[in-house]
Amino acid sequence: MDRANHSATTAATQSTPLVHLSGVRQIYHKSDNADLVVLDDVSLTVREGEIVGLLGRSGSGKSTLLRIISGLLTPTGGQVLWRGAPVLGPCAGIAMVFQSFALFPWLTVLENVLIGLQALGVPAAEARHRALEAIDLIGLDGFESAYPKELSGGMRQRVGLARALVVHPHLLLMDEPFSALDVLTAETLRTDIIALWSEGRLPIQSILIVTHNIEEAVLMCDRILIFSSNPGRVAREIEVALPHPRNRLDPEFRQRVDDIYGLMTQRDAPRAQDKRSIDAIPGAGIGLALPKVSTNRLSGLIELLAAPPYNGKADLPDVAAALQMEADELFPAVETLQLLRLAEMAEGDVQLTDAGHRFADQGVDARKRLFRDHLLAYVPLAALIRSVLDERASHRAPFVRFSEQLEDHMSEERAEDTMRAIITWGRYAELFGYDEQTQQFNLENPV
Repeated sequence: MDRANHSATTAATQSTPLVHLSGVRQIYHKSDNADLVVLDDVSLTVREGEIVGLLGRSGSGKSTLLRIISGLLTPTGGQVLWRGAPVLGPCAGIAMVFQSFALFPWLTVLENVLIGLQALGVPAAEARHRALEAIDLIGLDGFESAYPKELSGGMRQRVGLARALVVHPHLLLMDEPFSALDVLTAETLRTDIIALWSEGRLPIQSILIVTHNIEEAVLMCDRILIFSSNPGRVAREIEVALPHPRNRLDPEFRQRVDDIYGLMTQRDAPRAQDKRSIDAIPGAGIGLALPKVSTNRLSGLIELLAAPPYNGKADLPDVAAALQMEADELFPAVETLQLLRLAEMAEGDVQLTDAGHRFADQGVDARKRLFRDHLLAYVPLAALIRSVLDERASHRAPFVRFSEQLEDHMSEERAEDTMRAIITWGRYAELFGYDEQTQQFNLENPV
């Protein structure tokens, strides 16, 4: 079946969703700490004849949601239906392609593809025929006897795809399937999959793909569900009514990418000249989780924005392309600049504040002083650490003094990341020192 006009197919199957989730929650209990809510009130539907993208940042629960849909994980709450029936375990008719290839290194390409059919009890002759068909379909004809170590990353991912397709699933789940590949290989594989899908040659009815690459989502998907983080929720749903194959240079394509960047960076934050406390921002205060972004990356981003052709203001997609960074890497750096009032974000644009421009124009020592002032003014954890060190006669305080306080607001892992970020920023600003061996903050010879 030709899927060039996929919308007609989707409309014809509105009454028979493949997957329907309603109010799904996933909570992990963390010993003495508060429960970690990974997913909260997630509702979505996947119908036949469409490619749906789950777009969000790392840690927003997208991969967890795929495991719930496949039946590999039972949610804490809510309802999951597969073709109208409750999901009580692994679902026949659903297959998954993983980010890490997940091939058995001691098996050949053919044996890796056969293994799923053998588990289903498919007769040997039929299984071999279907496996060879799948291998040929994804472009690995002639490599049936090769072992994974003999293949490139792109070829190994094609084997993973063949292994998923060979069982003829109704729904193919793809968990960031291109993120471990180089840019050219990933683009080739994306293009091949879309071509096979558009031509109706893939033995599947729908695809649900997890990604944090905005252009990838617009390139492949009919609908995009934008996930928020902490906890993961469906924040927005975007229709992408562009015909395949899609041209990245098409103004409509670029506009859709810009729109999504704008949605994913939408936040009402005070301007740099606004003297209100950082606590005025929802989710801020001591419990604000900080991203692990190096000061070198922050400085480099400011310098890029300050220089021509941007001269202080740029579209985020242009910045991502210039730095060869995906949105998942760029957003934390840009948001850190916004937190520190060195830049502002609005509608997919990033613009340096007056302080950001001063930072770009100054030498190393002046930059450190400015960064220190903004760190104290706008990052409560930095101010707290410095205050405790100032008050103690020894001018020392252990790591756990602050990490345990953070764990009242976030998971142990996020608390660790936040502490590592504040150590890096505090050292750069010469606000305090940190001894890795004793795991203590100090005011002696800060690095």
